[in-house]
Amino acid sequence: MSAAGPDRGTPASAAGPRAANDEIRELAAQEDRLVLDAFSNEDAWQLGSLLVELARERGAAVTVGIRRGAQQLFHCALAGTSADNDAWIARKSAVVDRYGESSYLVGARFRAKGRTFEDSSRLDPDRYAAHGGAFPVRLRGTGVVGVVAVSGLPQADDHALVVEGLERFLAAG
Repeated sequence: MSAAGPDRGTPASAAGPRAANDEIRELAAQEDRLVLDAFSNEDAWQLGSLLVELARERGAAVTVGIRRGAQQLFHCALAGTSADNDAWIARKSAVVDRYGESSYLVGARFRAKGRTFEDSSRLDPDRYAAHGGAFPVRLRGTGVVGVVAVSGLPQADDHALVVEGLERFLAAG
């Protein structure tokens, strides 16, 4: 997603029902796999710093936000981003809060049914965006306790960056 406009990128669900179901299975498997045992303020700092490092390596202009409950634990806006990216993070994170799943997975479920989230969710699109880039911080035995989000790339790339960051964070832990 660019700082100036909505997420770009063609999700697999646009390719047909089989691709949509494959995409949903893969996204759900990511959420099953990327579960933490604990999540402290220091963990948020380390994960956020890792995401910023990955973005810088790629020359990606992104904003990264991590929160636990209502508390913002990490925020970094790299050069080339704007306040629009903060708004996208808030809207995508609201989807995670409401559905307990990544914003990309929620959008994929709607697309797989031939509908759009904006038209079918009955939620205010100024407050909710089912575009890729916000992922639940899920604790084993507890459930969703927060959100890690990225904004600035096409939605599939925002999502992929968060997933890669979580994978690396878990591998290092």
